[in-house]
Amino acid sequence: MRTFVIATLAMLVAVPASAESTMEKSGINSVFGIAPSTEDFVTEAATGDMFEVASSKLALERSDDATKAFAQQMINDHTKTSADLKALIASHKINVTLPTAVTSAQQEMLDKLQKLQGESFTRKYHANQVRANTDAVDLFKRYGNGGDQVDIKEWARKTLPTLERHLDMANVLNRKPAS
Repeated sequence: MRTFVIATLAMLVAVPASAESTMEKSGINSVFGIAPSTEDFVTEAATGDMFEVASSKLALERSDDATKAFAQQMINDHTKTSADLKALIASHKINVTLPTAVTSAQQEMLDKLQKLQGESFTRKYHANQVRANTDAVDLFKRYGNGGDQVDIKEWARKTLPTLERHLDMANVLNRKPAS
């Protein structure tokens, strides 16, 4: 069994990188606390921002006042982090292409949210926010601790407290019953 696991991991490492490396996409890097490549970090940070903004715009239309306040904060903060990341990449001439759409998993979550209204929407949005912000905190911590591009690494560290605050806020909302 151990040989199988080692062989599987070796094959994953040997797979060439595409838009997101297999190690990052599979979650193995996260499990072992390994920093993503700069390309993976940028891709995940950018698609995360797009998901946060898109889902939060829906929340502004469909949810209670507390959730709307949180959603507006997510829109404001993630619009800013998107602009900051784009500027960092341009100013440092980092050879990374920013994605133009969310991942298929994020699109599935958005599609499910689109079909919901009222309390069902609010509960699902809260749960999605906990998941998205947990993933973002993990991503930014790993890159901030071990990323290979100094300026982006510093930006990840600087941005992390905001993302941790988002996660705390999302957890509080997720514990409250939908109204």
